[in-house]
Amino acid sequence: MVVHSAAFLWAFWALIAIYFVQWLVASTVKARQPGAIPGKLPDQLSHDSFVFRTHRTYMNSLENAPLILGAVALAWLSESFEFWLALWLWVYVAARVGHMLCYYAIATEKNPSPRSYFFIIGVVANLALFILATIQLVDGL
Repeated sequence: MVVHSAAFLWAFWALIAIYFVQWLVASTVKARQPGAIPGKLPDQLSHDSFVFRTHRTYMNSLENAPLILGAVALAWLSESFEFWLALWLWVYVAARVGHMLCYYAIATEKNPSPRSYFFIIGVVANLALFILATIQLVDGL
């Protein structure tokens, strides 16, 4: 039986907590709008709307969830080095928090926006986890 480090387990917990917080914020902000319809975002909304930004923050996290969860699962199941698994997962978590805070705070259509840099850091962390798992798999052949 593999024993997992507290650093890895807390990073995984933090990732799930981010998804929950983003869902809660987006749902609450939208529900408080006059005439809000469950499951429907008004078409005219854009980055100047906090409702739009909270919704897009959550959707962006969900769009990236299969990749990070897949990379984490593969690294975990291949018994990759826990130090690196925890480190890269914490980098990803920090990047998602930075992305979320920038998206909540800055209403811009500019590309790249400040949130883009956090998104890129998250992509690098995700790729690092995938490479970590791949190396472990190759070493195990």
